[in-house]
Amino acid sequence: MADSARTSLASEPLALGALDGRYRSAIAPLVDHLSEAALNRNRVHVEVEWLLHLTSNSVLPGTSPLTAEQTAALRRIVTDFNADSVSELSEIEAITVHDVKAVEYYINRRLPGIGIEALTPMVHFGCTSEDINNLSYALGVKDAVEDVWMPDARALVEQITTMAETLREVPMLSRTHGQPATPTTLGKELAVTAWRLTRQLERIARTEYLGKINGATGTYAAHYASVPGADWQQVSKTFVEGLGLDWNPLTTQIESHDWQAELYADVARFNRILHNFCTDVWSYISIGYFKQVPVAGATGSSTMPHKVNPIRFENAEANLEISNGLLDTLGATLVTSRWQRDLTDSSSQRNIGTAFGHSLLAISNVAKGLQRLDVAEDVLAEDLDHNWEVLGEAIQMVMRAEAIAGTPGMENPYERLKELTRGHRVDAERMQEFVAGLGLGAEAAARLKELTPGTYNGIASDLVDHLK
Repeated sequence: MADSARTSLASEPLALGALDGRYRSAIAPLVDHLSEAALNRNRVHVEVEWLLHLTSNSVLPGTSPLTAEQTAALRRIVTDFNADSVSELSEIEAITVHDVKAVEYYINRRLPGIGIEALTPMVHFGCTSEDINNLSYALGVKDAVEDVWMPDARALVEQITTMAETLREVPMLSRTHGQPATPTTLGKELAVTAWRLTRQLERIARTEYLGKINGATGTYAAHYASVPGADWQQVSKTFVEGLGLDWNPLTTQIESHDWQAELYADVARFNRILHNFCTDVWSYISIGYFKQVPVAGATGSSTMPHKVNPIRFENAEANLEISNGLLDTLGATLVTSRWQRDLTDSSSQRNIGTAFGHSLLAISNVAKGLQRLDVAEDVLAEDLDHNWEVLGEAIQMVMRAEAIAGTPGMENPYERLKELTRGHRVDAERMQEFVAGLGLGAEAAARLKELTPGTYNGIASDLVDHLK
């Protein structure tokens, strides 16, 4: 039972969620694109540009283009949108109980001051709310991805790429199924992640941000009933494209949101690859491949003063999972709608900012975590030296090649190496002794004699060049 004597915080202006509280500084740039206030500013922008589009093209009989001063004054309604505007819209919506209608009235209040109050009937002309909403969301998501999320994601991939290039020659024992396997280099493994993430960013960069403005059920019925002489499809297409979006010619009342589902799937895939990277780095830290650089004054544990915990990667894991939970739900929900329209998309889309916020926070944490890592090359070298049995693959393949070349005594190479190495630790002396007794040709014997776990990594270093 709640303590009735406890002071209530419900009336205080406190954040309910972590993104608007603890982590606000990390995700603040998204607020300008994906917050409720940003959505309303975009709605005002779309309504103003629609009015300008209709007048500048004289779409309606009896109208003509506005003067340069009137056009600039109209656009200042958007550029001057601020906290007072948000409050005013809230007051209007409290009466209309309709957010888009509130935007229409907000604009109408300002037309007399511009000297164009006669154009009040043209504000929101032929539009259903979703004509404004779909374009406003598309603009917000596009700007958030291109101006905020993508630059941070690209910077992180570049950070991983730089690490890959720096560490391309550092040999490392691989672990397939968690067991010692053919060695690689640390740089090459980092390059794999950078390559994977880059592919996803390239897909995201090709996103189509679709929009429509075609009336209550996508038929332009009101448009042609009121102004039958206009080419409304062309008016619609040029308007949507003029906003910097891609025109969707076939919709119901809503734009179908397929592009959103496609985008969120790509961002979620980026998140999942990054999550995999976090768990790998965390694991490498746990076995000592990476050392964490302590932050002056920071506490790793409240009781164990020696600890430096990999909290940045753990935090990133959690935020990537939350982001993907939302992105997956958005992608599944937004592509469905009952008949010509229901409101499930309206409620769902209000969580777009939260989904991107958790992803952006994770990206920030990974970047900070990587900055505090040092490579423990001595640990990597020691691990390799304790696992000479991984050369079994190389030796048996050389034996196969020698057999094909006609060298006698090369029978059953796999089985002989399996007997030597399976379930056994083999040191350098024992491995070299085995190789010396095989009867290999001189060149092959010399090649294997020089081979060590630290040098048995093929062209791993050269593969990093694929990132260029």
